[in-house]
Formats: sequence, structure tokens, C-alpha cells
Amino acid sequence: MDFITLALISFTSLLIYAYYRFVKKSLNVPPCPVRPLPIVGHLLTLKADQRPQFQQWRKECGDIFSIYLGSKLLVVINDFDLIKETFVKRADHFSDRPVMLIDEIMGHRGKGIGMNSGHAWKEQRSVALSILRKFGFGKNVLAERVQEEVSHYLDYLSNYDNKPVDIRKITTESTANIICSILIGKRYEYNDPTFQRLIMEIENFFSCNKQEAIIIFFPFLKYLPGHQKIVQTMNSIMEILKQFLVLSKDKDPEDNFIASYVSEKDSRIVSGEATTMDEINLLRSVFDLFLAGTETTSTTICWFVLYMLNYPQIQKKVFDEINTHIGSGRVPGIQDRPKLVYLNAAIKETQRLASIVPQSVMRICTNNSTIRNYTIPEGSLIVPNLDSVLLDKKIWGSDVDVFNPDRFIDANGQLKKPEEFIPFGVGRRVCLGESMAKTELFLYLSSLIQRFHLLPVHPDQPPPMDYINGITMIPKPYQLRLVERTSI
Repeated sequence: MDFITLALISFTSLLIYAYYRFVKKSLNVPPCPVRPLPIVGHLLTLKADQRPQFQQWRKECGDIFSIYLGSKLLVVINDFDLIKETFVKRADHFSDRPVMLIDEIMGHRGKGIGMNSGHAWKEQRSVALSILRKFGFGKNVLAERVQEEVSHYLDYLSNYDNKPVDIRKITTESTANIICSILIGKRYEYNDPTFQRLIMEIENFFSCNKQEAIIIFFPFLKYLPGHQKIVQTMNSIMEILKQFLVLSKDKDPEDNFIASYVSEKDSRIVSGEATTMDEINLLRSVFDLFLAGTETTSTTICWFVLYMLNYPQIQKKVFDEINTHIGSGRVPGIQDRPKLVYLNAAIKETQRLASIVPQSVMRICTNNSTIRNYTIPEGSLIVPNLDSVLLDKKIWGSDVDVFNPDRFIDANGQLKKPEEFIPFGVGRRVCLGESMAKTELFLYLSSLIQRFHLLPVHPDQPPPMDYINGITMIPKPYQLRLVERTSI
């Protein structure tokens, strides 16, 4: 980098800092926990694990506070009522996404579902939901696809009977296969080269996407070569997904998501209806669905298993319930879900305590707004802190850090459905695949506990309940022993 470029960057950064220091301060933005530093704001103040830090800052500043991330103001919203007021009741101001550098480079700005905004986002989301409902979201059709994959998953795990195994990789591959069956109408063998390459690149994307976040806060970094790894990873993923489109788009629309999308697009074009549906939107939507439908479900399964290893008495209660209502003569089906109250409570408690997406994906304020008498300037980033709700003692009790499924069961033995249970997010940006995830979690985990006794590798020494801090909070790698219950 030459001297002139460095000088320009430094001068620009100082101007930005001066603007935020002297101009935005007068706008009465929410309080900062500590004074921001010149140029970098709070970036050097943030710890690698922000969960306990945000809890402390909430105690110091209240339910709404600000962080300066370089040139960007990020407003953090805590407390269920305030999150609901902001992202549900005032969704018109707080539902859009910030523009990502990678989308500009790839030509995906304003495309797909996950990071899209405005009319284009509404149409793409509506179309995707319509197609997914047709493929059985929340119905028995989806459950049958999941059960087929669960059968392959359990058979694979049976090869490790009573031997130490880390289930993370195979669990990710299995949940990804369900998405494949919906998007392209087929499942892959776990060792298929194309499938393995896709899984690897998705993992690479999640690991390097932190660089993407930094570039949001320092836009001038996009002129430096550091973001090339993200571009290469994204290109590799898109290359595979384009193959999916070629293989699937001319098939029966009843067979897969891609063919159904193409059919609907063509129908709208022929009828002269204005539409944002096109091949780039399809490609990006497939990418968004693949990411959303793989990572979070597999991570939740791994957390559930970890809790069962650490709370064997709860694992026994889950198994006893399955044994009472289903037995061992058949596999659990979606029709059994209402009967297995304790299992459902254990799944909910896993989602609550693990809180795998502690802060939802950032949004951007589209108009100058006011929240609790604080000014939220147009263009500010804003994020709901889901941790502040899922781990709130006022809601869940003083034992909020203890794994206790009974908190989701009422005095009549029925499953509670508290409004404050928001692992899938809130408002218009609530997770698109919520119903699918619920179906998957029930069928995977009921079948897993029915068939296997989950044991630590070393008796009475369960793996620690530690996590790796990333886009999602995944458990640190651990091994367990899976013992077929028929052989116990």
C-alpha cells in the first residue's frame, strides 16, 4: 500500500470518527457501554465471545445500547417486549438487511431470500414458502422424506456400535441430504464426491464469513485482496449449485424445488405479470435454503446429544417415554409427536439453553426512528439479542443455566408454548424453515434415543459443554459411544 493511499484511508477514517464523535452524539443515540476509540470504534473492545459481554453491557446500559464498529453504528436490542415492539410492531423500519460486499461482487445484490430486502425479498420469500408448503412443510410428505434419511443416518451410526465416534460430520451430511431431496429431488450417498465438496465449501463459507463482517464496518477494505478467499469459496459453492439447476430445472415441477420455481417463473412471464423471479434469484435462494436448512439443525442435534451425555437421568426419561408410547417394534413417526411431551420439552430446552444463534442476523434501519426516546439514525445496523430472552431469569427462573425440560411442561403434563421462546427469531425475518426444523429434530432425536443408548467414552466423564464461537455456537468437538439398545 503506497503512502498516498494510506494517508487517504487515515484521513477518511478520522473524518468518520469526527462525524460520529461530534454529530451523531447530538442525535441522542442509545448509550455506549464504553467510549469508542478513534477509527475502530468498539472493535478492539469486543471479545471473541460476546455473549457474556453483551449480558454485562445490558446490566450497565439497559435494554438498548450502541456499539460503534468502525464507521457503522450497531444498536443492540435486548428484552422480549422491546424486541417484539421493534421487530414485530415496527417491522416496516427494521426488516431490511445491510448490503454485503460478497453480494455486490457476485452480482447477487437484491437477490435471493436471506440477505435481500424490499419487494424483491417479499416475492422471493413468498414463492419459496408456497413451493415448500407444496412439498409438505408441516405435513406427512416432508416427514416421510426425513424418516427415509434418518434410517440411512442410524444405519451409518450402527457401524460404530460401542466405539468412540464424533457425530458432527455425519449429522451435517445427513441434514444436508434432506435439503438436497427437496431442492433437487434426490439424496446423495455420504461419500459422493460432489456432495462432499459441497459440504466442505459450506463449512469454509461459515469459517471465512467473519471477514465479510469486518468489511461491512470498514468498506474501504474491499479494495484490498483479503476478501478473495470468500469470493473463491462462494464461486465454488455456486458452481455446484449451478450443476443442481441444470440437472433439475427440466424435471417434473412436483419433483423438486428448482423445477417448481422455474415453472412458476415461466407462468408469470407468459401471463405478463411483473416479477423478480429469474435464474440468479433462484440460484441465490437455493444457496440460502441450503445454508439455513443444514447448519442450525445439525448443530441442535449435536447439542441435544451432548446434554443427554451430561444428564443421563433425563436421557432415561426420554427413552422411557418413547418405550411407553411407541415401544421397539416400529420407528417413531410424526404422528407420535403429541404423545412424546417430555422429548419435545427436552428439544425446546436444548434450543433455549444452547441458543445457537445468540444474536440474529443484522438488519438495517431504513428511516430515522425512535426507540424508547433514543434516536436510531437511518442506515444504522440493528440486531435483536435473542440470548437476552432465551437466558432471561425473569422468564425462565433462577436456574436458567441448568438443562431442565420440565420448565416446558405445565401442571397438567402438557407442553407449554411460551411466547418468549424465540430460537427461530422474530418478526418478518423469522426462520423460513422453522416447521421443517421442528419435524427433523423430532424424528432424528426420537429415533436416535429409541435405537441407541448414548454414553460417554469414559464412564462418568461426559464431555464438557463448551462451544466454539462462530456464526452459530457449535459444541466443541466431542466423542461418545452409541450402544444398540437391543444389545444392552
